Amino acid sequence: MKPEEGIEEKSGWTWKAVLFHACRLLLGGILIYASIEKILAPGLFAKAVYAYQILPDVLINLTALVLPWLELALGILLVAGIWLPGAAFLSSLLLLTFSGILIFNMARGLNISCGCFSTEPSTDPISWWTVMRDTSFLVPAFYLLFANRSEKQVGE
Repeated sequence: MKPEEGIEEKSGWTWKAVLFHACRLLLGGILIYASIEKILAPGLFAKAVYAYQILPDVLINLTALVLPWLELALGILLVAGIWLPGAAFLSSLLLLTFSGILIFNMARGLNISCGCFSTEPSTDPISWWTVMRDTSFLVPAFYLLFANRSEKQVGE
C-alpha cells in the first residue's frame, strides 16, 4: 500500500470525491453569482435578452424573469448537494444553450453585451473571450454529469 492510499482511507476523501465536490461548488457558485444582478435588475436583463434577437418579443420579459431564478435554483441545488443528477443535467443543458447562443450571435456580427454576469449594456461585450469563458464552465458541468456515481461520494 502506498502512503497516499492510507491517508485517503483514513480521511475518507479520495481525489475523485474532492474533484466532484470542487466542481459542484464552483459551478453552483458561478450560477448563483450570475443570477444575482439579473434578479435585482430584471428590466435591464430584459434589454440584454432582447439584444440577442432570437426570441419573439412576447417571450422576452418571461425569459428575463424566469431564467435568473432558474440559475439561482440550480446553483443552490449544486452547492447544497441536493438533486445532483438533475441539477447537473439542467446546468449542462443551460450552459450548452448559452454557449450556442453566444457563438451564433458572434457569427451574426452583433455587437452586444453578453449579459452573463452583468446587466449593464456597456460591459462584457460578446467576444471570443466570453465564448471561451462561458464554454469553460461546461468542463465542471460535464464532469458532474458524467462522473462515476457508482463510487460513494464523500458527503452525499
